[in-house]
Amino acid sequence: MVLKEKVCVVTGGGSGIGRSTAISMAMAGAQLVLIGRTLSKVDEVRVEIEKLGGVAESILLDVGNSESVQNTMTTVLEKYGRVDVLVNNAGHSSIHRTLSSTTPEELQSVLESNLSGTIYCSQAVVPSMVKRKEGTIINVASIAGLNPSRLAGLSYSAAKAAVINFTGFLNEELRNTGVRVSVVVPGEVDTPIMDKRPVPPSRESRSTMVTAEDVADAIFLIANLPQRASVPELVIRPTYLRDFTAEVGVS
Repeated sequence: MVLKEKVCVVTGGGSGIGRSTAISMAMAGAQLVLIGRTLSKVDEVRVEIEKLGGVAESILLDVGNSESVQNTMTTVLEKYGRVDVLVNNAGHSSIHRTLSSTTPEELQSVLESNLSGTIYCSQAVVPSMVKRKEGTIINVASIAGLNPSRLAGLSYSAAKAAVINFTGFLNEELRNTGVRVSVVVPGEVDTPIMDKRPVPPSRESRSTMVTAEDVADAIFLIANLPQRASVPELVIRPTYLRDFTAEVGVS
């Protein structure tokens, strides 16, 4: 396994895609650093990994705070000597989805967690990766970044589009440094973020969605490739595309 004994940092590691990714990497023998803004959640995942025989550390961090990110990543680098894989998964959506209803506070919060956090965490680890001429950064975006809609909302669609664009920029900047950057673009995923939609999808609707484990498998595939191989962008979406117009609501 390529990931055996690798140091893997997963933001938003307390639930959903982050949790599933962390568990799969830990079961491959990686040392996991779980980051989240709710310590109890990342602690639960850490305990779960340890019960399965894996190794993990949980850290409380708001990735939207640049100073805190830099301090935390410096501590991680000092403790482990390197970060082999960074999975920028942290992010959330907002209740209001339209131009007229979105508040400045909502917009700032969504952009900070999804976009700024991705940039801050990357800034903190890239210099050491370039120095070692090796490293993998995997950003988790959304199909909303390619196909914006009222279902995903203004703030979330814009933030995820920016994450996709940032990934392309970073790949260009880091060309031939040995550092590879990927973006995973999931379609509808049955995670807790669905509960924040104006009209949460039914259990039947969720049954056809991609699961957090499916997306984690895609992330694992990229991370576990030999360093000579890179996947700049991977789109994973449900096989059955459903009509969600009734769930758009008026928010």
